[in-house]
Amino acid sequence: MIRTALPADVPAIAALHTRARATYYRGRVPEEAYAGEAELLRSREGWARAVGREEGRGRVFCAERDGEVTGVAAFLTDDGVTTLTQLHVDPGHWRRGTGAALHDACLAAWRRAGIERVRLEVYAHNLRAQAFYAAHGWRPAPAPTDSAPASGTHRTLWLAVPREDPRVSGE
Repeated sequence: MIRTALPADVPAIAALHTRARATYYRGRVPEEAYAGEAELLRSREGWARAVGREEGRGRVFCAERDGEVTGVAAFLTDDGVTTLTQLHVDPGHWRRGTGAALHDACLAAWRRAGIERVRLEVYAHNLRAQAFYAAHGWRPAPAPTDSAPASGTHRTLWLAVPREDPRVSGE
């Protein structure tokens, strides 16, 4: 089940975020940068802000199975630009359609809001995520400045939001 995240979900979301990040950062980034106590506190605070923001500025969706948060997706619209800021599935729940369901929830929200284009940054070494996004229509921007890594560690991708869900319209 996909639903809007609630403040009570923040501890579970932050823990899931830490487990997911460990799968692609481990061995590449110092552990305290993604799993230390200070980072977990920062993560909880960030997720609390995201869950509490006005709906017009973005949303946080949770995937839930048997009462457990198994995935999370968040987006933010700021200065007219919408960014998919997070999409994580608990590694124990990979390959079950959770990420696709979260992505679909974001697409539906973007369509309702009239958003036509969305950006994201993905860790350059996270090839699993890059393959997921490519399969869902995300592409590097054609202009070299837009497709270059933002910080040397991430790639920027863009999605032209389809006007309708092709599975519904029959296209």
